[in-house]
Amino acid sequence: MLSKLLMPEIESLIAERKLSILKEILNDWTPADIADLIIQLTEKEQVIVFRLLPIELATDTFEHLEFETQMDLLKAMGKGEVTAILNDMSPDDRTALLEELPSSAAKQLIQLLSAEERKVARTLLGYPENSVGRLMTPDYIAVKPDWTITETLKYVRENAEDSETLNVIYVINDKGVLIDDIRIREIILASPDKKISELMDEIFVSLNVADDQELAVEQFKKYDRIALPATDQYGVLIGIVTVDDVLDVAEEEATEDIQKIAAAGVLEEPYPTIPLLQLIKKRAFWLTILFIAQILTAFVLGFFENQLGKAIALTIFIPLIISSGGNSGSQAATLVIRAMALGEISLNDWWLIMRREIISGLVLGGILGVIGFLQVSFLANFSEALQQYWVLIGLTVFFSIVGIVIWGTLSGSMLPFILKKMGADPATSSGPLVTTMVDVTGLIIYFTVAIIILKGTLL
Repeated sequence: MLSKLLMPEIESLIAERKLSILKEILNDWTPADIADLIIQLTEKEQVIVFRLLPIELATDTFEHLEFETQMDLLKAMGKGEVTAILNDMSPDDRTALLEELPSSAAKQLIQLLSAEERKVARTLLGYPENSVGRLMTPDYIAVKPDWTITETLKYVRENAEDSETLNVIYVINDKGVLIDDIRIREIILASPDKKISELMDEIFVSLNVADDQELAVEQFKKYDRIALPATDQYGVLIGIVTVDDVLDVAEEEATEDIQKIAAAGVLEEPYPTIPLLQLIKKRAFWLTILFIAQILTAFVLGFFENQLGKAIALTIFIPLIISSGGNSGSQAATLVIRAMALGEISLNDWWLIMRREIISGLVLGGILGVIGFLQVSFLANFSEALQQYWVLIGLTVFFSIVGIVIWGTLSGSMLPFILKKMGADPATSSGPLVTTMVDVTGLIIYFTVAIIILKGTLL
């Protein structure tokens, strides 16, 4: 917001080369605000502004930028500037940058790191993709249980500069195994001669470096923490994961789910910058699949051609029937997929969800069925095709909608469970996919009910 308000003044200072004034202004800004400013500038202006920043502020700002902007700046800067930025970056943010690069480019940047930072970078990149190990940073404070509060605070003062966060101090034994975590507030308020072991309750939460990043999101949400420790299979403390990185993961996961629910491929780049051809390819696959699937609708209509020929009035309500099933199925699928993503339900809850959706479908279908019946009675005043048998046609519409809505909610709610059981992403059971499935079966239900109710009259 700040950058947008001052944008004309900033551009004016750059154009007039009043860079010393601009430098003084930017030194009072937060890294997030400077990052917002940079993305609004041209590439040439971005480099000018970035080079005005002190190294520490430049590094913090760089970590707030999107990958594409980071790459533009790296290409524009000299080797010395790039080296300084990379070595000063927090390990977790640097890992996020390196894992986005082609291996050859990543290797070149790793070579610019100091021996110590290079070792850290290679260690973090060695963990599986999308694992907690890729998110963590080795910059934390760990103490021993036999230390006094005085010794602990002295150690914190001497080593806290490089720590990612000081909200929690971790306690390890002689083998490096995590045995507790203590809030810094408790340590500060404790008596100086008290030992760390006296503050311990040995109740703590930790992540495993091999855990999936989605589990980290769930743990942060459940325990409401700023940071969580990450350990190996033996319980040895390896690093910590902070909430800012977890929020990025949560945003990425939510974005992927939304894109899949819309029956589009996952976009690896932001929508405004992704190449148009790639955007079309991402969308064309599912649209083609759904289009081909809709051909089944034509087959169903062809199969019931005789019935349609005898009762043209039935065609009037086909859009009504199709939309009822598709909308209810899409609605149920979205609710279940989101509940799964939030950890509110698991595979074991399928029977509970099925019961709820059958009841919901019956009630919702009844409501829509009544409205459908009333629509038939209203249209009968204007259509000769409906006037003689409008009650029977109304009952056909009513019972068809009830059956189709029940089937739609059942299909939409159960498909995510089936996909998850098969090891696929439940979000793949998108609204358009469920709608296409229910459209075909909905027509079958509609014409079957029509044959039963209208036999001997219109049919």
